Amino acid sequence: MIPTNFEWIWDMGHIVFMGGLWYALSILGIGMTYCIIKAAIDTLKGDDGGGHH
Repeated sequence: MIPTNFEWIWDMGHIVFMGGLWYALSILGIGMTYCIIKAAIDTLKGDDGGGHH
């Protein structure tokens, strides 16, 4: 069921569910974006990350 479906009714249950869904997706997206950008910057700098060799 998607919001463009004619049977969709914006009651409190749908609003809370969609709000929670987009909140969780936003947190995951921001975290993944941060990690990808940090990895790209570290790669371009040539940092080894301080790992054991």
